[in-house]
Amino acid sequence: MQPMKFFKDKFYIELVLASILFLIALSLDMLMDFIIYMLYFIIFLEIVRAVVNFIREQRVILAIIVDAFIILTLRELIVNVVKINAENIDTLDSLMHSSLNFNILVLSGVIIFLLVVRYLAVKTSQRYMFNKKEENENLKDD
Repeated sequence: MQPMKFFKDKFYIELVLASILFLIALSLDMLMDFIIYMLYFIIFLEIVRAVVNFIREQRVILAIIVDAFIILTLRELIVNVVKINAENIDTLDSLMHSSLNFNILVLSGVIIFLLVVRYLAVKTSQRYMFNKKEENENLKDD
């Protein structure tokens, strides 16, 4: 990345803010709590964005809702793996008989499912379809 683009796009603000938050989280020994609460904040932002978009355009954009659910599921996965899980996964049998590990397995499947839904939501969105149509018309004109 070129230094001028770095300052022009104001990436330094994000870098400084992330560094400060990281150092505060490390000094307070609350790194996972910071990550979890930031994910809560992102979920809240996505839901507000979906509501505002619905009010403004009178339609629901599925990709925004799916993004919120992906982030929510990732937050649950992080909480289960890092904060709660103290069990070992030695065999497949121990994975299936432990309710917590089974929960982690289910959350992983939900994340994969939501990523597929997100992909399909983007591919079938009006914006994507219109852009594809314009590209085809431009190719025909050439």
